Amino acid sequence: MIYRAIGIMSGSSLDGMDMAYVIFNENGGQWDFELKAAACLPYTKEWSLALQNAHQLTARDYQLLHTAYGHYIGRQVNAFIDQFQLQYQIGLIASHGHTVFHLPSKMMTAQLGDGAAIAAETLLPVVSDLRSLDIAFGGQGAPIVPIGEKWLFSDYPLLLNIGGIANMTVNTAKPIAFDICPANRVLNLLANDAGKEFDENGNMAAAGKLHQDLLNELNQQAYYAQPFPKSLANDFGTDVIYPLIQSYQLFVEDALRTYVEHICMQLAAALQKIDITKLPTGHLSMMITGGGAHHQFLVSRIQENLNDMEIQIELPGDDIIDYKEALIMAFIGVLRWRQEYNVVSFATGAGRDSIGGALWLGGDA
Repeated sequence: MIYRAIGIMSGSSLDGMDMAYVIFNENGGQWDFELKAAACLPYTKEWSLALQNAHQLTARDYQLLHTAYGHYIGRQVNAFIDQFQLQYQIGLIASHGHTVFHLPSKMMTAQLGDGAAIAAETLLPVVSDLRSLDIAFGGQGAPIVPIGEKWLFSDYPLLLNIGGIANMTVNTAKPIAFDICPANRVLNLLANDAGKEFDENGNMAAAGKLHQDLLNELNQQAYYAQPFPKSLANDFGTDVIYPLIQSYQLFVEDALRTYVEHICMQLAAALQKIDITKLPTGHLSMMITGGGAHHQFLVSRIQENLNDMEIQIELPGDDIIDYKEALIMAFIGVLRWRQEYNVVSFATGAGRDSIGGALWLGGDA
């Protein structure tokens, strides 16, 4: 069976909306894919601020933004279809939305981007609200990408995505997945303090000096001692980690250098809790994707931290680095369309696997 889907992902780093058009082929229970077109659609300053401040809105204004953002996503999909001349080729849209609240301990998660509005704008079937059913079953609602990594990237025993939050999937017989720590969201906030959108190639971090006291305090955060599976909300980075770094009043370069080391140390610490002897031996590779894969200094420090474990970093092509999560959102949407499990309890800790996502039929019957 062949499925043609668009996947949409808006990450916590607020660098834009990632969109990927993917053709999936299922044959005898095995999947392969072809990423046909992809783009990052940057937010205007107004949209970036609206999403960044959504947690401060009244209930009424939040719902108005939810609807408006859904219509905006739909219009962006239409523009994407026009740009790549994909008219009459798309069978399904899967939109992750933009996470504003994520409180699994209270069985609640909320992503902006009304699926009904997307369907109304595009007149195509839309899958949205991908995490809520897992949360209702007692799961973390995250990570949800491991189902795609299991079926589409099984050649890699370790998969690290460095987005607004860094997360890891370990492809053992019973895979393990978890959020590691805030990443690009904090790095970008620190770069903003120097008047830059981000630290290009990690040049500022590379020029900084390590601040040991700050590093020690960062590493002592209670989240890091929690067992797997576990997940992070965006506000851990913005409301806890970033203010902590600011309290030390460091040069931006020194703050960036220290936080890069924190990410590397937490990754290494997490891997030390996993029995990597159960992974394939001889060539223990870790694929890195997400915006952080372009942070050359961070990647080099990760490799140095993992040398003792004999883990070798692999960077795929830029299309997979930048759009793997949007690609997997499309895959999750296809599984929802097929009424197959698309959120797996081994990754989230839920009581059972689930078929997550609301389905909106925007086209003609």
